[in-house]
Parts: sequence; C-alpha cells; structure tokens
Amino acid sequence: MTDTVLDRFLRYVVIDTQSDPASQTQPSTEKQKDLGRLLVDELLAMGVSDAHLDEHGYVYATIPSNVEKEVPVICFCSHMDTAPDFSGKGVKPQVVKDYRGGDIKLPGDPLQVIRVAENPALNDQIGNDVVTTDGTTLLGADDKAGIAEIVTAAQFLLDNPGVKHGTIKLLFTPDEEIGRGVDKVDLQKLGAEFAYTLDGETAGHIEDETFSADGVEVAIQGVAIHPGFAKDRMENAIKVAGAIVDRLPRDIAPETTSGREGFIHPIAMSGSMEKAALSFIIRDFRDEGLAEKEALLEALIRDVLAAYPGSTYTFEVKEQYRNMKRILDRHPEVVENAMEAIRRAGMTPVRGSIRGGTDGSRLSFMGLPCPNLFAGGHAFHSPLEWISRQDMEKAVATVVELVKVWEERA
Repeated sequence: MTDTVLDRFLRYVVIDTQSDPASQTQPSTEKQKDLGRLLVDELLAMGVSDAHLDEHGYVYATIPSNVEKEVPVICFCSHMDTAPDFSGKGVKPQVVKDYRGGDIKLPGDPLQVIRVAENPALNDQIGNDVVTTDGTTLLGADDKAGIAEIVTAAQFLLDNPGVKHGTIKLLFTPDEEIGRGVDKVDLQKLGAEFAYTLDGETAGHIEDETFSADGVEVAIQGVAIHPGFAKDRMENAIKVAGAIVDRLPRDIAPETTSGREGFIHPIAMSGSMEKAALSFIIRDFRDEGLAEKEALLEALIRDVLAAYPGSTYTFEVKEQYRNMKRILDRHPEVVENAMEAIRRAGMTPVRGSIRGGTDGSRLSFMGLPCPNLFAGGHAFHSPLEWISRQDMEKAVATVVELVKVWEERA
C-alpha cells in the first residue's frame, strides 16, 4: 500500500460518521462503524493481525515491539465521529494546491469564505496544499486527520523495521463529540501504559491541560391554570426559564471569555406553561471554579424563583470530565517525550491548554495518562474547517519520532 496521509484523509472524510446526542445507543449512530470497518480492513491488509471492531464501535489494533528490552506500551488514539453541530453528510473535499495566500472561497456556497483575517494560521501555509470542503458541510479533520496520521505512521513503522520501538496500541473511538468517547472502552484489552490523542490544532502544539467540565439540568415546575382565570394565580414555567437565562452573567459566557476563564453556558431550553427544562454546561480549569459557578447559577435561580412563590425547581449536576493536568503532572515524561519528538520532527514545541476536552481527559482519570497532540485542523465544527497536507505529514513524523524517543529512553 502506498497511500499518503492525504490519500487516507480524503478517503475517510467522505464517510458520514456524525454522532447523535439524542441517541441512547453505543455507538450513538451505526454509521460510525462504516469507518471502523474500513480502518480494520486497511490495518489487516497492512499486516496488523489483531485489528478488530467491537460491538460498541471501538477499533483496537497492535503493532508489536521489535526490540528485546522492556519499553512502556504506548497508545495513539483518535475519534471517528464528527460533530452534530453541522452536517457531515456528503462531504466534498477540495485541495487548494500551492496555496498563495488570501481568502479561500468555497464553491458549494458563495456565502462561505475562509478569511485570513479570521484564520491567521493560513499565513503559515503559503506554498502548502490546503484541504477544505465545498462550504456545505464540515470537513471532518476533527478527527479524521488524527486517524489518517496514526494509520500512516503505523504503515511507515511496519515498512521500516529498522525503526526501533516498543509495543504500540491503536485506538479509534466513537462518540467523542458528544462526550461518550470512552464510555465503553476496554482498557484491560488495550493494555497501554500511556497514551496520546491526536485531536489538536496547530502543528507543533501539545496540550496537557483541559477544562474541568460539568453539566447542569434544571427543571422548573410552574403553576398552570386557564389563562382566562390566571390573574394572580398563573406562574408560567416558560417565563421563569426565560428570566433565568436573561439573568445569566454576561461576563461568564463563552462569547465573552478566553484563555483560562471559565463560563456558564445554556445549551437547551424546552417547556410549557406547567413545566420547563434548562440544560447548562459549566467549564473552568479549576474544580473549585466549577463549584463556584454552579453555586452562582443556583443562587440566581433561587433569586428568580422568589418572584414566583408557587413554583419550584430541581438542580442536578453531572460530572463530565476533569482537567487532565492533575494526572499528567505525575508523569512528566509523557509530555517531555512528546516535546522532544516534535523538536525532532522539525518544529518548536508549544505546550498549552484546551478550552474544551478530549478523550484524553477521561482516559487520564481512568488510569491512562493521555495528553493531546496536534492533528493540524482548524475551524472545527464548521463549513470553514481546513487543514494542510504538510501539517498532517508533520503529525505523522511526530508519531514516528515519539515511538523512537520512548524506545531510546526506556
């Protein structure tokens, strides 16, 4: 097989793998297994004899060690699903070869333009081959770029036995975009000691810190009565919910925060006169910050309800994931080895944090320390998503150098 990372990427993105938060199954959509089956077939054809897709939509595979000494078992992980935020069906990728700068107009929708002013990282892509969609779907670089890079690196290692490495595990997950990416992963079967997700953005970046995250479900019970006889009696649950949203602090929202600032974000509202429901996500880099924001939100709700004495509420907090830095700081070699690999691949490593989460967040707390490496994509979850061939090749080189570093330092 002579597929390049770009060949693989273009083949993977046309497969619709959008996950569905409303589904109760695992995976949430059966179509994610379409990509899983293709990946298994490719890995088996490459000589990865144990590659398989399980009933929950996970792809597992092993590249055996080719050295005698003991080397920690390392896993590389990416997710197969694309975000529910924008259509992932009928993706029509286009390759802008030898990009010369300037805005990129997308042919399928004249209103969709990838503007340099909004994507300054394009200034680093002059002369590179930039992949976009036609503007009617997302691209799926999040995270099919990571998958293409891992599979391409695996092919290189199998074709070049002179590159010394320990046992390498591959893991491709479903449903990461809806927060269920590792719900049913079998870590005992995986058998890795440390892992890396390839799910980041700019080439050269490694992220060892994420938000801590909770979800909050609020149910409002109002007072329903015929509107013709409602004076001084009706308490409309829809209006109560609206008042809560209106009272949310303007400076603790996604649209007004950046860097290490957290937020309170309403993501869904439904209701009738009798009862209404609100869903929130709460984010902060500190667990204490989560608790503070949840207390603030509940105090605000109680204050609103004071004007509606016949109405009641419930407030349920659900843990989603926690800042992986707490775990990774106990294993500094995981990040240090990755930074050395990035240097060997010709880049200056940039260590940072994610205003979001990855499968690595939860894997770290499940006993598999797992920072996040760049995959090269930009403008995720939108029709303006893009990536360059050269940045994907840098990610492949980083994976290859990383397994060499682990072998050398074992």
